[in-house]
Amino acid sequence: MRWISMLTAALVTGVLYMLVMQREALLAFAGVEPAQPTPVQAPERPGERRVSVVAQHSAAQIVQGAVLVRGETEATRQVEMRAETSGRVISEPLRKGARIDQGTVLCQLDPGTSQATLAQAEAALSEARSRLPEARAALTRAQAQLDEARINDTATRRLGQEGFASETRLAATTTAVSTAQAAVATAKAGLEGAQTGIRSAEAAVATAHTGIERLTITAPFAGILDSDAAELGALMQPGGLCATVIQLDPIRLVGYVPETQLEKIAPGALAGGRLASGREVSGRVTYVGRTADPATRTFRVEVEIANGDGAIRAGQTVDILIAAPGKPAHLLPQSALTLDDDGRLGVRLAGEDGRAHFAPVSVLRDTQAGIWITGLPDQADVIVTGQEFVTDGVPLDVTYREDAK
Repeated sequence: MRWISMLTAALVTGVLYMLVMQREALLAFAGVEPAQPTPVQAPERPGERRVSVVAQHSAAQIVQGAVLVRGETEATRQVEMRAETSGRVISEPLRKGARIDQGTVLCQLDPGTSQATLAQAEAALSEARSRLPEARAALTRAQAQLDEARINDTATRRLGQEGFASETRLAATTTAVSTAQAAVATAKAGLEGAQTGIRSAEAAVATAHTGIERLTITAPFAGILDSDAAELGALMQPGGLCATVIQLDPIRLVGYVPETQLEKIAPGALAGGRLASGREVSGRVTYVGRTADPATRTFRVEVEIANGDGAIRAGQTVDILIAAPGKPAHLLPQSALTLDDDGRLGVRLAGEDGRAHFAPVSVLRDTQAGIWITGLPDQADVIVTGQEFVTDGVPLDVTYREDAK
């Protein structure tokens, strides 16, 4: 039975080897604990001492970017309705805060003599039109007399050539032609005068109608009164304020974006806003400025949102978050960030050569789960503990931890 003893000794030796030399792999195979990656160690050099650090395997993910802007709410429309003529207000005033429809009468002015002026202008127009047929008839008669005079003059000249008409008669027909031509010119002038009179009378009628229309000041669109309408009995002068009308549905969120963030924003992008009260709203970007503010070098951005209940007022402070195109980023704990000797923000990486390397990064977004950064390769081993105690090229003794979820 010597072979049984030898087999038993071999099995015991194999088990001891697995427990001592390959313990982590054996436990991982048994499901007791996950196998830890074998850390990459830098080749040992005389006089060098490896620094123990903790690193995290990190894989890039596509993250929706965002631009945060501080701004305010603004009415979509706002107009001051002012008088275009003088007159005394004869309508009861509407009070500020009142909801009005398009065409609602805001101020009605006393018509005074406006109706009489219109009647006079219409009468003058009728009279001018009545003179037009007479002027046309006068031109027709003058034209007929001219034609007759020309026929007589032609006949007399032919008779004169044959010796049957005297020079006196020839001169008389020539004079008659000239007289008829003058009569035609006078008749044409009379017709043009009649037509000019009609046009002047029509202009007077239109002016009278416009004056009457200006006595009624109406709302150009549906909205809310931001000021009281002019008081009953108040005397309005041209340019006098009747009322201020604003439209709050939809309402705008307005902010100013620095030029470094401008390329991330495009019309139609989704955007959200948080008011100082905590209310959250959403909409889309409707306008991105083309010209920078000369003082701040920032660009105006507008977001339009629904405000059917009118609860959001113009001038409220709002934080606007505008969606930007997605980009690959890594989610890391904030403690992983560090600075290099030049003051650049970045992280320390455990390189494939087993040494530390600095990588500059840019912060994309800060969340409760960690901070999203860009500037790293798709796969990176980031030192999350001990990065402040190493510099570029320092050999590492790396222990890995689970990836952050």
